[in-house]
Amino acid sequence: MRLLRHMFSPSVRRLFPESSLDRIAAQVGAGEMRHSGQVVFAVEADMPLWQVWRGVQAPARAREVFARLGVWDTEANNGVLIYLLLADHRIEIVADRGLRDRVDSARWRQVCALIEEGMRAGQAEQAVLEGGRAVSDVLSEHFPRMEAEPGIDELSNHPRVLRK
Repeated sequence: MRLLRHMFSPSVRRLFPESSLDRIAAQVGAGEMRHSGQVVFAVEADMPLWQVWRGVQAPARAREVFARLGVWDTEANNGVLIYLLLADHRIEIVADRGLRDRVDSARWRQVCALIEEGMRAGQAEQAVLEGGRAVSDVLSEHFPRMEAEPGIDELSNHPRVLRK
């Protein structure tokens, strides 16, 4: 059944047309003005079928994407990946080691639940925008941007569409 879901997954571009991706990018940028963390949103319709066949689950795929996109490669080790896998209806948040002892998994699950609720309601863009704001709220608590601190954008704010 899972293999079929990945073969016939919904289109990323249908849920997130370019205008939606632009608004998400703007929201990520605005959020990063409040903290020194880096937020990356990545979405894919499905995983490569060989990974599905091998039983790779969304959390492992999210960690792979986290590494591949270099979200771990920030000066303060405070990058956060919001990963959405449409075929499995899964949202995963992967936070870098700078957040490990500061934010517990229950807090990240709350953000995932917020996004899931919006997705179930058919509000994909709004769900991701609200989730992005929630992630920025968490980062603002632990890595607030100081006024004198320049806004260095270490990672692109534009969402990554991995598989359409």
